Amino acid sequence: MSSVHTRFEKEAADAVERIGPVHLRTLADRIAGGGPTIGIVNAVPLPDFPEVARRVLSVQLSMGMPDEEVAVYLRGVAAGYERHRATTTVESVWTGPATHAVPVRSTAQVLVDLVAEASYELILMTYSAAPYEPLLKALSEAVGRSVTVMVVVETLQGAGSALNGPEPAHAFTGVEGVQVWHWPVDVRTEQGAKMHAKLAVADQRVLLVSSANLTQSGVSRNLEAGLLVRGGTAPERAAQHVARLRARGVLRRLQ
Repeated sequence: MSSVHTRFEKEAADAVERIGPVHLRTLADRIAGGGPTIGIVNAVPLPDFPEVARRVLSVQLSMGMPDEEVAVYLRGVAAGYERHRATTTVESVWTGPATHAVPVRSTAQVLVDLVAEASYELILMTYSAAPYEPLLKALSEAVGRSVTVMVVVETLQGAGSALNGPEPAHAFTGVEGVQVWHWPVDVRTEQGAKMHAKLAVADQRVLLVSSANLTQSGVSRNLEAGLLVRGGTAPERAAQHVARLRARGVLRRLQ
């Protein structure tokens, strides 16, 4: 394979990682349909999309590839990526005492790694929260990559006497660009209901469900257990459910 063809292959692989297979198909359709470059690069309101589209178009121009050939190639990459992503893996994740006989990954490391691999969307949900520097650093870097970061927390009012100290939302005030959401007490239909979910979703393709709160104790000291799911429908469904709760006003923006 020539160096130019290798360059296009790498560009297409990078494109699907950055914008996902659905948006890559949109890019393929726009290229196949012709039209001005500005219409192609602005086809999807995603932070990385314009840059990805321009890079693909630049390589196409340098290779002299016809629009339809590029479109077919990009659709093939999208399909291959989806088949690979459809393979579901489930891994147990633990906080607390380790055993050499049964090696498992720690909640702290898995959580930071999950945040680090997000390319466009990250959702976190936690009942309690306190500043945990490795996580805050990873969140700051994610915002710097133009990842949309949303954290859903409980409030002291919602928790009643079960939580004390600073508001859980305060754990994220030092990271500019993080959206903090909550479940307002006035929309809870059951008295005493709590926002008790604890999960993280990256790009609708990786899901961590855990008993651990986003605190130093939760991710590194307590005895906590969780599951890390890659691929399949669970990560996408979790992200879509949160999006629907936001759209219906069940979850509201705090900051």
